[in-house]
Amino acid sequence: MADYQSRPLSPDDLDVICGMPQHAGELFYMYPKGVFPLTPEQIREALKTRLCPTVITAEGGEIAAYANLYDCVREKECWLGNVIVALGYRGKGASSYLIRTMMDKAKRELGVPFLNLICHNTNTPALLLYTKIGFCPFDVSEKAGPDGKRLAGIHMRVSL
Repeated sequence: MADYQSRPLSPDDLDVICGMPQHAGELFYMYPKGVFPLTPEQIREALKTRLCPTVITAEGGEIAAYANLYDCVREKECWLGNVIVALGYRGKGASSYLIRTMMDKAKRELGVPFLNLICHNTNTPALLLYTKIGFCPFDVSEKAGPDGKRLAGIHMRVSL
């Protein structure tokens, strides 16, 4: 397993992050409002309503993953968003490190007792990861996938 570190997003990171979603389906999981291929301008637009944009780097400084937080209400809850892991770091602990880092930021920097997320029912690897880390489902909402078909958005929560 690689030795990971976290740091705030830098404008120089945007091109690398834009290359992480391999197809429209992956972009949908990361950023349902996004249009494939992802562009730096789309990320900048999303950042207008996001907090704690964070990159995870591997040895040598290569970007392994990215996420941010949104809709944070102090002493109540926060939502995890725009989660993406670079292809070469999937299955190598980068996603777990990213999620735990964002949990810590939500608790320590934003003072919330719960971190929420929405994971689509078709994203089995992510559902299994979130469950392993301690997230539990608490609601389901209907979503339209990139192909227009119905999906379930599974709302999950973890206590911090």
